[in-house]
Amino acid sequence: MTKVLVIGYVWPEPNSSAAGVHMMSLLKFYKSQGWQVEFASPAQITEHMVDLSEYEISSKQIALNCSSFDEYIQQYEPDIVMFDRFMMEEQFGWRVDKFAPNAMKILDTEDLQSLRGARHESIKANEAFHESKLLNSELAKREIAAILRCDLSLIISDFELELLKQTFNISEALLVHLPFLVDLSKLQLDRPSFDERQHFMTIGNFRHAPNWDSVLYLQRLWPAIKKRVPDAELHIYGSYPPKKATALNNPKTGFFVKGWAEDAIEVMSQSRVCLSPIRFGAGIKGKLLEAMLTQTPCVTTPVGAEGMHGSLPWHGCVAQSDEEFVDAAVALYTDKALFEKAQKNGLAILQARYDQVSLIERLQHKIAHTRNALVQHRTNNFYGQMLKHHTLRSTQYMSQWIEEKNANKMR
Repeated sequence: MTKVLVIGYVWPEPNSSAAGVHMMSLLKFYKSQGWQVEFASPAQITEHMVDLSEYEISSKQIALNCSSFDEYIQQYEPDIVMFDRFMMEEQFGWRVDKFAPNAMKILDTEDLQSLRGARHESIKANEAFHESKLLNSELAKREIAAILRCDLSLIISDFELELLKQTFNISEALLVHLPFLVDLSKLQLDRPSFDERQHFMTIGNFRHAPNWDSVLYLQRLWPAIKKRVPDAELHIYGSYPPKKATALNNPKTGFFVKGWAEDAIEVMSQSRVCLSPIRFGAGIKGKLLEAMLTQTPCVTTPVGAEGMHGSLPWHGCVAQSDEEFVDAAVALYTDKALFEKAQKNGLAILQARYDQVSLIERLQHKIAHTRNALVQHRTNNFYGQMLKHHTLRSTQYMSQWIEEKNANKMR
């Protein structure tokens, strides 16, 4: 039986983040192949993490910068190791190379952390984003190196797929486009109608910087929307709201910070319009996919919609300015025909781009093809082999130095 080891940056929280949903989709995919799956992470246990045993997935707490992992991976003997984000590849990749050299290495990027970081820096500097900021980024160098060291990387956004191929010259043999997997056979079409819905909403883990920035930006945009639809409220949901977020709750202005939502799909289904003024970020946005699934029209930005709909019409509006954002929010909230047209656009996007049947076939083929020719695949990836050589001269020794330093503290 094929044995899969997934090394997680965090424990999966599908009710807290899009990353958690995507991770669970991947774990379920591996199980559907009849493979044995274990999820290991150095992260702390969290209150919203999923119980993996319910899916017959074992779990293991592992330590950073500790040779205990070496013995663990030799005992487990994985055929496939998947890293959750490039930081886990940096930490454990060289150990996998040394103690499970025949295991296929997959990197689940979730989104390009370096792209998100470079855009964030541009926002903080109040300047337009330039590709040069990304190319000069230390984070980009680390992330691209991790992609090259792995046998296959899962890229959630087709925008990022093209960025990797065209800007960083990454071979297509090392990449596979894998957005969110949607089971269209379970798609519910009997959602509440225009007249049965009320209020605006947004949702997102408050620990994710683009989400918190969006909340602050909505605070700036909300008065203009509220002035034109006085009876409407804005409900803001998300896990781990800090005090600075709950302090923004203001019933007098209809600006409600609700925090954790027990059922995100339910609260979105009851809302009339989703607002998501995302100014920086990367990947594709889980909240906007949920808006399509619940047939809730959405107003967002070019960054928000990036990589999600191709040439198809958006399920609402992609606003280029604050004024356009406000106008679109009001129009979708008050115009039933426009609302219903946006709903149809969302369904068309889901059917064309997120059908898990075709996406899983693509992933199955890519993994099988790579595994069957793994030696030649690695030979063809010269830069990846070169970077492994460098890694064994730096990251490995840094990790061992930290381990020895920690051991000395205990003596």
